[in-house]
Amino acid sequence: MVSTIPSGAMPYRRSPHHRGIKRQRKVKILATLGPASRDRETIAKLLKAGADAFRVNMSHGDHETHRETIANIRAVEKDLERPIAILCDLQGPKLRVGQFEGGKAFIHHGSHFTLDRDPAPGNDERVCLPHPELFGILQKGQRLLIDDGKLRLVVIRASEDAILCSAEVGGPISDRKGVNIPDAIVPVPALTEKDRRDLAFAVEQNTDWIGLSFVQRPEDVAEARRLSGGQSAIMAKIEKPAAVESLDEIIELSDGIMVARGDLGVELLPEEVPPIQKHIIEKTRRLGKPVVVATQMLESMITSPSPTRAEVSDVANAVYDGADAVMLSAETAAGQWPVEAVTIMDRIAMKVEADTTYRERIHITNTPPDATSADALSEACAQISDTLTIEGIIVFTGSGISARRVARERPAAPMLVLTPSRKTARRLALLWGAHTVITKDIGSFEEMIGKGKRMALRHGFGAAGSRLITLAGVPFGVPGSTNLLHIVTLTGNELDTPR
Repeated sequence: MVSTIPSGAMPYRRSPHHRGIKRQRKVKILATLGPASRDRETIAKLLKAGADAFRVNMSHGDHETHRETIANIRAVEKDLERPIAILCDLQGPKLRVGQFEGGKAFIHHGSHFTLDRDPAPGNDERVCLPHPELFGILQKGQRLLIDDGKLRLVVIRASEDAILCSAEVGGPISDRKGVNIPDAIVPVPALTEKDRRDLAFAVEQNTDWIGLSFVQRPEDVAEARRLSGGQSAIMAKIEKPAAVESLDEIIELSDGIMVARGDLGVELLPEEVPPIQKHIIEKTRRLGKPVVVATQMLESMITSPSPTRAEVSDVANAVYDGADAVMLSAETAAGQWPVEAVTIMDRIAMKVEADTTYRERIHITNTPPDATSADALSEACAQISDTLTIEGIIVFTGSGISARRVARERPAAPMLVLTPSRKTARRLALLWGAHTVITKDIGSFEEMIGKGKRMALRHGFGAAGSRLITLAGVPFGVPGSTNLLHIVTLTGNELDTPR
């Protein structure tokens, strides 16, 4: 269903000098595209409603469909002159049971149920588990959760050919339902053969981020990075207890982190997920990497034009925690109200950021700078913008590292990122507070000041009399050389000055 933005919604504004969209909030919105939203017209509506980046779910559809979706995104990007991040989300090694006689069965509460290697159709007492690597590694007392945890089996005895279980929670079961094993590190790679093909496709399509599903070990991230050849940033999805245990190493090796609460909520007790979510956000923010909160954020909007109050609070809490982005899944991919879902998420985020306690809450997470000039200057940007009336922080960067350092401090002023790299501009569409513009590189201090002022006026970062902070590195064009901070004041007539 193609929907329209409710009247009165004002999620963005345009400078009178430029067509690019400037958000009135700092947290970003990542929207999943699918049958309800992958056409060019709806993508444009989603972007205008508040989406900053789009997720392509490789679990559904074929490469030809995804190629068309990506082409539509890039066409809208060109039309609306705003860099857009594309995240290709890999399916990962999803474990599933086999098939049943008649397509379904019923596991009785308290009964015995066997998972075996026999490919014959299953019944109320047994079914094939077509994953030979699982036999022999499971131990007595470990749990198997089936169909997103609706059924819960506990291992009584495991051999090379069969796993005898007791049904702690029984119920109906049908063909190919998913299996989660929270109590063991499953000896399967994070990248299946399908994932490898999908990753190669994502790199070929110049997508900006690759979502790595079911990460268990730091080595999983390293393997994805090797296969991507550094062409796409790697976002590790934290959705297994084993990943939580190796969180520090996984964050260190990743370019970004996603709190994927779907499977994480299946493998952990429900009450364990909220503190773990906050823990992941805090650790990722400290390392200055984007962190996305995902799954079931506005789930009821798949079929309803408005969310529940609990869902609104869930989105708001992620924004209060300082997450870089919040994500919509089926709400925009297959739901009946995709544009409305983005619009409401945008409104929630803007309301939270306007709260007088917001600044205090996001700074509960302490982000001490490293002992480098770049980190010291990034921290100074935040301190100056808290002390003076600053309309914007202008960051000149090639790699995006300087922008990430500034964003880590969560400054009060919005950030205008100027970069000659299209790849960098797109990746930063998921970075908190960053409004990114692709522009030619600079060669001198005078050129930096002049260009910074012109771009600020063009993109709505102040008017005559506004003060701005500029951050750059000398010599210009050298990565990692951030060593210059300068405060400038706009006269308001910079666009009349010859370049």
